[in-house]
Amino acid sequence: MLRVVRNFSIDCPEEFKQKLFVWSKQFETAVWLDSNNFKEKYSSFDGALAVEEFTSIKTDYEHAFEKLKEYQSYTNDYIFGYISYDVKNDIENLTSNNFDGVGFSDIFFFQPQKIIFIKGDVVDFQYLQMIDDEMEDDFEAIFETNPHVVLSEELLTKKNDIKIKLRIHKDEYFQKVSKVLEHIHRGDIYEANFCQEFYAEQTTINPYEIYNQLNQISEPPFATFLRHDDLYLLSATPERYIKKIGDKIISQPIKGTAKRLVNKIDDEKIAFDLSRDEKERSENIMIVDLVRNDLSKTAKKGTVTVEELCKVYSFKQVHQLISTITSEVATGVHAIDVIKDTFPMGSMTGAPKISAMKIIEKLEETKRGLYSGAVGYFTPDGDFDFNVVIRSILYNSDKKYVSFSVGGAITAKSTPEKEYEECLLKAKAMKYVLLNS
Repeated sequence: MLRVVRNFSIDCPEEFKQKLFVWSKQFETAVWLDSNNFKEKYSSFDGALAVEEFTSIKTDYEHAFEKLKEYQSYTNDYIFGYISYDVKNDIENLTSNNFDGVGFSDIFFFQPQKIIFIKGDVVDFQYLQMIDDEMEDDFEAIFETNPHVVLSEELLTKKNDIKIKLRIHKDEYFQKVSKVLEHIHRGDIYEANFCQEFYAEQTTINPYEIYNQLNQISEPPFATFLRHDDLYLLSATPERYIKKIGDKIISQPIKGTAKRLVNKIDDEKIAFDLSRDEKERSENIMIVDLVRNDLSKTAKKGTVTVEELCKVYSFKQVHQLISTITSEVATGVHAIDVIKDTFPMGSMTGAPKISAMKIIEKLEETKRGLYSGAVGYFTPDGDFDFNVVIRSILYNSDKKYVSFSVGGAITAKSTPEKEYEECLLKAKAMKYVLLNS
């Protein structure tokens, strides 16, 4: 299916971004990606919106990657969507039997009728040929949109008193982390990413307004808003899972967190301390080794390289340790196989990966679903870019169920108390926007 491309110049990219996001409210299927002007080495655009299904695939985990490969090869076009964490069950003999209050399918991708990219002061419209005559009208409609009118009248009159509950309470969390530590001391695993859910029932929120607030608080480089019918993802994730540019693969796991401080000197000191912290660095380096091993399965021999090891990146809420691992894809390897051989991302499982996934499945109380999965897109050339779904709110407007989960890497040096504190720090922004919406 051919696409028609047309460029428009804009004077104020940030204002246009807001208008474009608000304009997207009319569509029942939409993916919005925002880099928040984070000057990231491998960034492809400042913002992207994909809307309206022309074709799509929605399936459970059984043979999910094979079905996705078939769909991606058949469309030979841009496709946007997600891979949930539970697609792990397609790769290994694993299960997902925990409670699921949200209900995302395991995989969903769609071929958009309309794609709009923002790059600096240029807006790039890429529409399917059959609707290319709508570009001019859509540009005018976006330009005339009032970005400040986000709340609908219906929701203005229905202010909710949201009650956020914990799926795992503090004492039980300590017990479960102690069990993870027993596995580590016994030599079953080196590290496990153990997660817990916060949730609210019988709750109606305005997902567009909540996303805007969450994004303003965090301004991360991989912010995402996804809607598919009654299901919404509002994500302020700072983490890239994996990207393909030509033959080059880039993976950027995050492990290691410290809070931001108001005083500049104190803030610089805590960032410096994070870069030297033995426990935080060991968390990161274990995952780097795992990613190197995963990438080697599809890489040309000798091309797996660690470009950055435990570099401190500072965001509005937290400092993070991020490593960058790259490789060159071997000849004849399909793009989907690169993802399959690295999924789920090591930063959300632990090491060794399969043993860690079995242990966390037994100890966690909630099916992860889209949380700790990935949202992104494929290009017509078979390139791709996917984030890690963390620092995110999941919402089912039909069930009136709101969920957000947080986790941390448990290693031999972990203590349950400090891990619990880190979880609360990561939950802070999501909790704030929900309680103050």
